[in-house]
Amino acid sequence: MFSKLLAQEIFVNPDVRKEIPKYREKFLSAQPFKHVVIDNFLSAQMSEKVLEEFPSFNTKKAMNELGYVAGKAVNENLGSISPTYDKLASYLESFDFLRLVESITNIKGLITDYTFFGGGTHENLHGQELDPHVDFNYDERNGYHRRLNLIIYLNKEWESEWGGCLDLHSNPRSPETDQVISFLPTFNRCAIFETNEYSWHGFRKIQLPEDKRHLSRKSLSIYLYSKERPPEEIVAPHATFYISRWLPERIQPGIVLSEKDFNEIRVLMKRRDDMIEFYQNRELETNAYIQGLREEIKSLT
Repeated sequence: MFSKLLAQEIFVNPDVRKEIPKYREKFLSAQPFKHVVIDNFLSAQMSEKVLEEFPSFNTKKAMNELGYVAGKAVNENLGSISPTYDKLASYLESFDFLRLVESITNIKGLITDYTFFGGGTHENLHGQELDPHVDFNYDERNGYHRRLNLIIYLNKEWESEWGGCLDLHSNPRSPETDQVISFLPTFNRCAIFETNEYSWHGFRKIQLPEDKRHLSRKSLSIYLYSKERPPEEIVAPHATFYISRWLPERIQPGIVLSEKDFNEIRVLMKRRDDMIEFYQNRELETNAYIQGLREEIKSLT
């Protein structure tokens, strides 16, 4: 329920509510999986405040899955950023916001994770990329199913040639047949898409011109959950699954590799090897935990 303070704020652009039937139709019919892109999602005043008060890049918040500092900083604690972000975080848990998203997506019983685990503000620097992936599917802390990603982009200046576009993939495991839809991460553009076992998404390497490297790719990510989900969509809980990028299209039989080509292949191979090691270590940790439980059970019988 809104407090009087929140009720005085206009968070979502009123025009969005007028177009709900149109956005719902687009979401439900979209390929390669359900999604919709809505421009001017936040109110003009709110979007400007969110950008103005966006936190500066913090290397302490830029540790990636492999354990080293990368070019992506994530600030999950929205309420600590500024008064505007504190009010926005409260609104994102409100009945008004959740019913709005439910009416667009036809997914009922949505819940906001108040900790914004994995979400919050995301800032990506020049050279950063995000391999195609499907997100973790279950919040074991609360017993919630992950259902939707809602991302609001905050970049007033961005060109497709710079990379960093949101890519939605049909199947990155098969690069020869993979169908990709891309969206520029422009200011106050909101992308809403379902999260399931085939909602592959990511973005290509950010390659800013030398005179634009003071810029970064900024966004606000909100993940929405529900207590239930359709039985046919339920699989065992899992973490985020990544697919390492395939070779660049220019690498074809018969070409002579340049130094740039060779270095790019080496980087791709190193990334693939690192990810394999990451999953191997995760399996060892899981199996050690299971073995410990078995020994504990055995000692009690």
